[in-house]
Formats: sequence, C-alpha cells, structure tokens
Amino acid sequence: MLRAGIVGLPNVGKSTLFNALTAQSSALAANYPFATIEPNVGVVAVPDERLEPLAKLVKTSVIVPATVEFLDIAGLVRGASKGEGLGNQFLANIRETDTVVQVVRCFEDENIVHVEGSIDPRRDIETIQIELALADLASVERRRERAAKTAKSGDKTARAELDVLDKIQPALEEGSSARTVALNADERVIARGFFLLTLKPTIYAANVDEATLADSEENAHARTVREVAESEAAECVVICAQLEAELVELPPDERKDYLESLGVVGSGVDRLIKSAYHLLGLMSF
Repeated sequence: MLRAGIVGLPNVGKSTLFNALTAQSSALAANYPFATIEPNVGVVAVPDERLEPLAKLVKTSVIVPATVEFLDIAGLVRGASKGEGLGNQFLANIRETDTVVQVVRCFEDENIVHVEGSIDPRRDIETIQIELALADLASVERRRERAAKTAKSGDKTARAELDVLDKIQPALEEGSSARTVALNADERVIARGFFLLTLKPTIYAANVDEATLADSEENAHARTVREVAESEAAECVVICAQLEAELVELPPDERKDYLESLGVVGSGVDRLIKSAYHLLGLMSF
C-alpha cells in the first residue's frame, strides 16, 4: 500500500487536512507546536467514479477501491536534522513513507500563530527542504565513505554508487533536494537504493483560505508554491484544509452544492488523494 506522509511546519494545517482526508477528527488539530507527536495513520480510498457503474455492469455488490495510507507527522522546526524539537522522530517517520505531502500555509490569520512570525511559503518550504537535505547529506557522506573503500578494490557496483553519490552530494550541500539532480535511468535506479528523504516524490499542498480558493491565482502565496513546485518537477494542489474538514460533516450532495456556491469544482481532498496515488505512476484497472 502506498504510504504518504503529511509534513510541514507547526500550525500550517497538517492535522486539519488529515482529519478531512480520513473524514474523522481523531488527529489533534491544535494551535501550538507538536500537537501531533506519534504520527496519526489513516487509510483512505482513492476516489474513482468508474467503480459503481462497473459494479452494476458485472452485477457485484463487492467494491474494493484502491487505497492510500496517510500519516500525519509531527511538525518540523529549524534544527530538526540535529534533533531540535521532535526532529529525530520526524525524520524516522518520514523515512517510512513512499511520497511526501508538504502542507504550506498560504493564508493570513492573526489568531493562528506561525513559528516564524510571518507568512512566507518560499521560506517555509526551504526550511523543511534544508533540514531534509542536511539529514540526507549525513547519510550520503557515510555511504560515500564505504563505497570509496570498496571501489578501490575494483568493485564496479561500488564505483557506480560512488559516481551517483558524487552527483548528489553537491546539491545537498547547497540545501537543494536530491530529486533536482539530473540523473539518467540507471543512475536513478542506483539512487533509489540510498533511500534519501529529498528523493521522495513530493506534493505541495498550498493551504489557502476559503475566500481565495475559487481563484487561487489571486493568492500570491499559492502562486509562490506553484512556482517552487514547477522548478522542482513536483506537484502542487491548492486546498482549503479548514473548509474540507467542515465539508465532511455534510452529506455528499450538500458538499457538492456548497462547493459550487463558492465557485469551486470538486473537492480538494479528492484531488490530493488522486495526486498521491498517481505520483508514483500507479493506476487502477
């Protein structure tokens, strides 16, 4: 089963989004850092409008949709790679995931504190990226040392690993992610064996307010997140986590009507689930 980790700085809407994704309120959505310590886990069905018509066609009452397991991981702060905050636990949790959903705050609300004191999506994305890159750098340095020793004996596998590590290491030293490094198909296969955090496929969830959801281009913060995603060949989904959490309390028909009244087509939660499922090239058949 695909495992997607929901990450971000404290108080950006991670647990609120998790509640909406899993249609429950079990994750503690609180206005202070580290409201989530152990990752909350929820298994979510991938929306697929084809299932019911197909079930009627083959006359079966059993419908088994594809699923994605979402983990709501504790908020990260500067210094996490050195164990600050809940850094060690955060890094251990994220290593267990297949893909990363980074929630980025794109709304202004003086009643919800921001750990940095202001709203700046690019800074927030870089904060997490740098911490993950530093953790990866430590891993790459250890692996490179081992590979270099083995390569001296003429080991071709170690030599190939060393070549890939030498391409990735400079990017990590600059605080960039490993997924931005140009690698050929064979090198990507080798790199996957390093299990680097910054090599994981990533979706940026731009968490906007209800007022700018219908036309997110009017939200400068959301535009910034899109720009970052495009530069990294990552995905971006614009969502209003608070609205989605409230929608789960309504019957399905009323949810659709309410979204239409806002000028919004379809649920942001559904788009996010589908993006997480398709990000790794998975498909239903």
